[in-house]
Amino acid sequence: MDAIDRKILNILQENASIAIADLAKAVGLSPTPCWKRVQKLESSGVILGRVALVDPQKIGLGLTVFVSIETEDHSQPWLARFAAAVAAMPEVMDIYRMAGDVDYLLRVVVADTGAYDAFYQRLIAAVPLKKVTSRFAMERVKSTSAYRIPGLDTGR
Repeated sequence: MDAIDRKILNILQENASIAIADLAKAVGLSPTPCWKRVQKLESSGVILGRVALVDPQKIGLGLTVFVSIETEDHSQPWLARFAAAVAAMPEVMDIYRMAGDVDYLLRVVVADTGAYDAFYQRLIAAVPLKKVTSRFAMERVKSTSAYRIPGLDTGR
């Protein structure tokens, strides 16, 4: 990946709907080579997809909960069952396997505490868990989906 690819990624993270002609101009290419670079970044898996970012508050999903999970079972069958169950729950936005005092960390987005309780009941019924700790977000201070591109000075 060269400097032009990095510039393309930086721009697309901010505005994935930019016209290819405008993107090309911004990175100093003509449209066809620029489009070919975007296609290569997609086919190689660097660009995972293009999505619309939605404000959860405006669609009635006002509660974010960070759920820490500890388990006594670290076997492959348990992990497969857990991963499949949790991945199928639409409230779960992110699942991380952690190092340290917790085994898994989930970011869950729901409408309210009643919706979270319904989620929690499904979660604890899905697989045996040692401990589940819920931390309710009071305010989102920063949220971004744009990664800082290594090797690109963006001034951010």
